[in-house]
Amino acid sequence: MKELYSILKRFVPPYKKYLFLTFFFNILSAILNLFAFAFIIPILEILFKMKQEVYVYIPLDSIQFSISSLKDSLDNYSEALINNFYFYIVDFTTRYGGGTTLLFLGIVLIFMTLMKTGTYYFATYFMVPIRSGVVCDIRNQVYNKIIRLPIGFFTEEKKGDIMARMSGDVQEIENSIMSSLDMLFKNPILIMIYLIAMIAISWQLTIFVAILLPIAGYFMGIIGRKLKARSLLGQAQWSELLSQLEETLGGLRVVKAFNAEKKMSKRFMKKNDTFRRTVNRINRRQLLAHPLTEFLATMTVVIVLWYGGSLILSNQSSITASMFIYYLLLFYSIINPAKDLSRASYAIQKGFASMDRVDKILMAEDKIVESENPVPLTSFQKEIEFRNVWFKYQNEWVLKNINLVIPKGKTVALVGQSGSGKSTLVDLIPRFYDVFEGEILIDGINIKDVRLKDLRALMGNVNQDAILFNDSFYGNISFGVDQTSQEKVEEAARIANAQEFIESTEEKYESTVGDRGCKLSGGQRQRVSIARAILKNPPILILDEATSALDTESERMVQEALENLMKSRTTIAIAHRLSTIRNADEICVLHEGEIVERGKHDELIELNGYYKHLSDMQTF
Repeated sequence: MKELYSILKRFVPPYKKYLFLTFFFNILSAILNLFAFAFIIPILEILFKMKQEVYVYIPLDSIQFSISSLKDSLDNYSEALINNFYFYIVDFTTRYGGGTTLLFLGIVLIFMTLMKTGTYYFATYFMVPIRSGVVCDIRNQVYNKIIRLPIGFFTEEKKGDIMARMSGDVQEIENSIMSSLDMLFKNPILIMIYLIAMIAISWQLTIFVAILLPIAGYFMGIIGRKLKARSLLGQAQWSELLSQLEETLGGLRVVKAFNAEKKMSKRFMKKNDTFRRTVNRINRRQLLAHPLTEFLATMTVVIVLWYGGSLILSNQSSITASMFIYYLLLFYSIINPAKDLSRASYAIQKGFASMDRVDKILMAEDKIVESENPVPLTSFQKEIEFRNVWFKYQNEWVLKNINLVIPKGKTVALVGQSGSGKSTLVDLIPRFYDVFEGEILIDGINIKDVRLKDLRALMGNVNQDAILFNDSFYGNISFGVDQTSQEKVEEAARIANAQEFIESTEEKYESTVGDRGCKLSGGQRQRVSIARAILKNPPILILDEATSALDTESERMVQEALENLMKSRTTIAIAHRLSTIRNADEICVLHEGEIVERGKHDELIELNGYYKHLSDMQTF
């Protein structure tokens, strides 16, 4: 229950108005149900002529009320109310006959049932916005957390697993925890009110119920804990399936090229079969809830029937036969809420397993911490400086003692072998990762002291893999720019050499580019990406191998667009093709995380070192 309380405390407060209304109507429904059953007693007594006493009307104002003897006063009031009720029943029967009295009591019973079902409907009616609202909030929180988490978090997590938590696990929370809320807010109220009534009727009989309930709860609790463990395993296996599906869709061309369809199919079927067996065990345990509670409830009914019937037959009971039947009705009414409660507890255990997996995202530590008192940075005036910067992902240092100054308006190129630390170095500038030692400064201000939004507003990125969204050309070019116009978007496309092919499409700037820009060629995707950077108009530009994956013709078009983009901007460019950075103001050669050479193209050639070696390999 602590886990459930924790979840409700986190997500339900915005809906406490609906929670109060649900609670109120559930109590009202239980009380009306109690009184509806009470009308069975006089009906039975009239049918079987159990009551032959003569009743005298007792005025309620004649009863002495005393605070000092509150219990006695309440007992006197209740006895007077019951006496007066039977006085009116007997009087009505004398005047109109037993059949008419039965009809009247039946109509009252129907009316009470209508009131009870009406209040029950309103209790469930006000539960609906809680269920849907809480699940919607969880989805929003998970998505917003994914957006805020640093890129380093996703290098350690599978995309398929994150998708499974966002979809399958959140859906399981809705199906289990949220769908069980109405049971949790209805069934304990019913059980409590019925138990109070049963104790008032006969506390001796109720002892049997009180003894068996904890025993039943103990056995169901053991099964529930095992179910949660199995559910965690099942959700992990479901994540594995989604991960393989995501990998297959992403690498379908390779799978077909290497005739690996059968291999991938066997791999998927093996994991799917393991998941199937786990789900079978989970469902079988969950299905055990109903027969177990049915058996325990039947056993309790038999004990109560035997014990109460023996007392009545031996004339040792304080209740009449009709009151005993009413007691049995109340007890039988507890069975269904108890079974629902047990089923809810099993379902909730599955939901807890999913909530644990979702919390791994919601509770993930965001290592990119913003300053509590950020320094304002709205423009770029002087330089970017790397001062004694060290960085590592896990154990080995990726960057070692980097010292580099990038003056405003200059172009600095980073070259080196794969794994030398080029991309890591540029990822540190917008704080995709934080340095371990040293500092990065912009205009003399440590970037850790600046708001992330202000820092990244100064920068534009053009990457090797041009990331486009399944949106129109207009939406992709204007992405991240709050206010713009059609004219500005078209101007950015023209500068990026993208306007010609955009205008040739059927809907022009409103044409969609497909998933990740699949309707476009590599060069076209890259030019749309450049147009996006042009529209943002950042003072600092980061180019990460922006032309390395293109053919010669596309490279020429993109390179021309990049030159338009780089005018009057500070540029940090990563390049494998050295021909694209020959005119850079400074070229830094990285090797195993260190800057081993720096200078202009001709100067580095004359050094006859790492850069000369890279140049000769490309020339060859």
